[in-house]
Amino acid sequence: MEKNVNSSGERKLECGDVSKCFQLLERILDGDDCDGSKEVLKDKLSKCQPCFEHYHLEQAIREMLKNKCTKQAVPGELAASIRQKIEEIK
Repeated sequence: MEKNVNSSGERKLECGDVSKCFQLLERILDGDDCDGSKEVLKDKLSKCQPCFEHYHLEQAIREMLKNKCTKQAVPGELAASIRQKIEEIK
């Protein structure tokens, strides 16, 4: 079984399941609180450097967008195009 923390107590430098972990982190940042997911997140962030960095980067981006973007109507065609590009990237 893979150790989550190395012998010096530092976070591991590679994540064994990046895709699954990033999906969990994004669900939590989106406010989708699954049973026990916050505890899983807290444990994961304390042990995994890539997850820690991704979480804080996503959190900073979302906060910046929330503070800097004004609420203006977006044309439906533009929103659909953006959604399509995001899905293509995933």
